[in-house]
Amino acid sequence: MPYSPPQLRTVQVTRYLTPLREGGSLPAIVEGDDDFLYVQKFRGAGQGARALIAELISGEIARLLGLRIPEIVFTELDPVFSRTEPDEEIQDLLRASVGLNLALHYLSGAITFDPIINTVDPVLASQIVWLDSLTMNVDRTARNTNMLIWHKELWLIDHGASLYLHHTGPDWAKHSQRAFVQIKDHVLLPYASELTTVDTAFGLLLTPDRIRAIVDLVPDVWLADDDAPGPQRDAYIQFLTDRLATSERFVSEAQHAREALV
Repeated sequence: MPYSPPQLRTVQVTRYLTPLREGGSLPAIVEGDDDFLYVQKFRGAGQGARALIAELISGEIARLLGLRIPEIVFTELDPVFSRTEPDEEIQDLLRASVGLNLALHYLSGAITFDPIINTVDPVLASQIVWLDSLTMNVDRTARNTNMLIWHKELWLIDHGASLYLHHTGPDWAKHSQRAFVQIKDHVLLPYASELTTVDTAFGLLLTPDRIRAIVDLVPDVWLADDDAPGPQRDAYIQFLTDRLATSERFVSEAQHAREALV
């Protein structure tokens, strides 16, 4: 079946409501010109545009694989917000983020996933571990699960720490086979007993053409700070397709880490 890549909407931010003081990125709840609330991620935060790129690529891969992700939108941030914000740190962040940013639909009333209270079936746990192994997401631990329960269903959020090798230098994509030892800390690893089955199914869904279609969603302006957009875009495609082509390696790595736990 032909794959139609998502068409991300662009929302104008009309109100800055409240900061979410989590980590160093200072996301915030904002209101858009469509009257919906969003969790705003800022290009001017510590990890820069790369965090937005990781959020977009990993989030839309998760959506393609059938996992629940809040709607991702592009957001336009007007310079006026930095003039009216009294907090100097937030003022600097807003000033550095004028223009095109990224946000996720705010899941009002959602609660944080608690591995002590909430349970996940083995297939879903394996799907999430597989996704995070592919994208090398270091931020799905018991300390910070980055999962929410909303309307009794599990939703994934905050993928800005995935694809972390893109912070290491211009040749980062050549290291697609680097060991991902952090998988041992994944909060769902003890329940991920169906990794081999999931690997087969997801390998059929996530084709190279579909990877390219998702990476093509990344705006040129987010890539321009590093190099010409074309080579940078190709690096993400190369990294993901190379890693996918040898998925048995990261699956085996996750299985061995799981065996050490259970």
